[in-house]
Amino acid sequence: MSTTQIGQFLLTKDNPSTLEHSARTAIAAVVSLLVARLFRLPEAYWASISTLIVMQSTLGAALPISAQRLAGTALGVIAGGLAAAYFPGNALVFGIAVFLLGILCAGFRVERSAYRYASVAVAIITLVPRVNKAWIIALHRFVEVSIGIAVGLAIAAIWPEHRRRA
Repeated sequence: MSTTQIGQFLLTKDNPSTLEHSARTAIAAVVSLLVARLFRLPEAYWASISTLIVMQSTLGAALPISAQRLAGTALGVIAGGLAAAYFPGNALVFGIAVFLLGILCAGFRVERSAYRYASVAVAIITLVPRVNKAWIIALHRFVEVSIGIAVGLAIAAIWPEHRRRA
């Protein structure tokens, strides 16, 4: 592929400027990491991971998925905190928690993406051995994800993605 072809590929009319999108995404990921580190969160990288997910959409598309992620994470950290506090490392309890989260999410009429995020939070809290108490891990997880979502949405609002016109 020639340099001209690469340039044309990077700036097609159907895609936002790859350079701009990459810059926005990188800056947002670093900002969320630094904010999480400022709060001395032990797994600050989860803030960046959440931001990376938010930054892959326009602000309008990111708002609903961010709400689902926040709701799912909240449900997941509560279920994970309970499961890990009373039954640490128990595979059966983990499975039951994931099952019950599916029922709970359906009852609250939230999308499957919220259930996905809730299940991931339960897995992280219940299956990864740590020194801290389960509720501390659950709180950290919720704050890390919340920071990532907030930073991603803020940067998407402050620096909106512009689509190139033909």
